[in-house]
Amino acid sequence: MASVILLNKPYGVLCQFTSDAARPCLKDYVPVQGVYPAGRLDTDSEGLLVLTADGALQARITEPRRKLAKTYWAQVEGLPEEAALQMLRMGLDLGDFITRPCGARRIDTPEGLWPRDPPIRRRMHIPTAWLELKLEEGKNRQVRRMTAKVGHPTLRLIRWAVGPWTLEGLEPGQWREVELQDEGG
Repeated sequence: MASVILLNKPYGVLCQFTSDAARPCLKDYVPVQGVYPAGRLDTDSEGLLVLTADGALQARITEPRRKLAKTYWAQVEGLPEEAALQMLRMGLDLGDFITRPCGARRIDTPEGLWPRDPPIRRRMHIPTAWLELKLEEGKNRQVRRMTAKVGHPTLRLIRWAVGPWTLEGLEPGQWREVELQDEGG
C-alpha cells in the first residue's frame, strides 16, 4: 500500500528540498525523508502539492496520458466575459504548444481562503475576478500564460486539487499523509 503527502505549499516556497538560501523550500515544511513532488508549482503559486516516495506512483500522477485533472483557482485582472472563458475551454495556441481543452468558469471568491503574504497588488480602478480551471496537463506556467493570452493576467494562483486529492482542511504550510488503497487514487 502506497502513501502520499498532501502539502498546502505557501507562496514563495521553492518546490524542491534544497534551498537557494534566499527562499524557503519543501524541507522547511515536510520533515519526511525520501519523498518527492509529483509535479511542481512555481514559487509564486500556492496550493496542493502531492509528494510520494513511490516512483511508479509519482509517474502515474504526472503522466499526461492518465488525464489526472488538476483544479486551479486563479484570481485574474478584469472581469472575463463568456468569450474569454470559451477561448480557455477550447484550447489556446501559446506559441510553443497548444493547450488541451479544459474546464473554465467564473467562481465567487473561494470561501475560507487564507490571505496571501505578501498580498497581491491592487489597482483601484481595475476589478478582479476568480476563475476555476480544470486541466489534464501541466506545462510550465501554463495557467498564467493562458489567462494572459485571453487578456486577464493572473494575480494569484492556487492549485485546489490533483485528481481525488484537495486542500480541504489544510492551511498554508500544513500537510497530511494519505494511504492509498488502489492504483494511485
